[in-house]
Amino acid sequence: MKKITNTKYVKNIFASALMLVATTSTFAQDEEAAEEAPKLEISGSVDAYYRTAFNDAGVASTDPGTAFANQTGFALGMGNLIASYDAGKVGAVLDIVVGPRGAGATFNTDIVDGIVNQAYVYWNVSDKTTLTMGRFNTFLGYEVIAPQANFNYSTSYLFSNGPFSHMGLKADFALSDDFSLMVGVMNPWDTNDISGTGEYSFGAQLGFYGQYLNFYYDSGKNGGLGTEIDFTGGFDISDAFFLGINAAYDTNDAADTGFYGVALYPQIATSDAFSIGLRGEYFASTIDGGDNYDDVTAITLTGSYSVDNLILKPEFRLDSIKDGFTDSDGAASDSLATFALAAIYSF
Repeated sequence: MKKITNTKYVKNIFASALMLVATTSTFAQDEEAAEEAPKLEISGSVDAYYRTAFNDAGVASTDPGTAFANQTGFALGMGNLIASYDAGKVGAVLDIVVGPRGAGATFNTDIVDGIVNQAYVYWNVSDKTTLTMGRFNTFLGYEVIAPQANFNYSTSYLFSNGPFSHMGLKADFALSDDFSLMVGVMNPWDTNDISGTGEYSFGAQLGFYGQYLNFYYDSGKNGGLGTEIDFTGGFDISDAFFLGINAAYDTNDAADTGFYGVALYPQIATSDAFSIGLRGEYFASTIDGGDNYDDVTAITLTGSYSVDNLILKPEFRLDSIKDGFTDSDGAASDSLATFALAAIYSF
């Protein structure tokens, strides 16, 4: 029996298969090209707040001695605009800030009249190694400058007494899924534009399972030798309960001064939109040649309610320092109680 073959049908099948392969290849190339295409992203935040102080004696001094959010009445925090350009292996970030919080973070007159928070370039040398050069926010501490990234709106004494940013070169290494290492060489403490003294600082960070041990060595901190050791971490006690931890020890041989302290951050999520958290902090700074200490305890209770990209944060804070404040009669007061309501929008 003669076998009949429909050559036209076979040719159509073959042509269709070739077209499918070509189309799939084109789609794959398009996706690969899209992934490799440079990406420009714009993000940022705007925050404002209302703050008042109250005390039985009528406290006249309303500044707790920590950075940012210390004005009374209605006040602006800062406006923040971040432009990041990612070209795959290389990229750049420009972070601009304005307002009182931005001025405080950049020392007002530091680099272009205090508007540049971060400005750096980076090179992904490999999947596990990244080099960064320029000005970048500090790796020390639990809290950061950007208010939307902190649970509490006001900041801690540990954060306020550490460096805010560094100017230099750092290398980040992903040692494994759970371990990381950063090493860097930078200008001295809070010298973010140039180092005119010939002195430099060195930093290192070891990350392990979400915990970070930080080391900072500065040959020119306030005219002397400075060293800081800092631990930052946290643990998910349950799906709704998180406990953050920050502890630090700092010393400076120029005036035989420094500080040390510890802060705990228990936080409970009561729903997808609302969480409540406490910051309990003990802080001590050495004075008079290291013989005496300023003992500080600060309790901050903060609520956080999210509506899309808007976060509302009501906050009660109590600072206790022996003779650290003055009342309306000019007499020394040991405590300062304040309330703040902050609104933060991020995009």
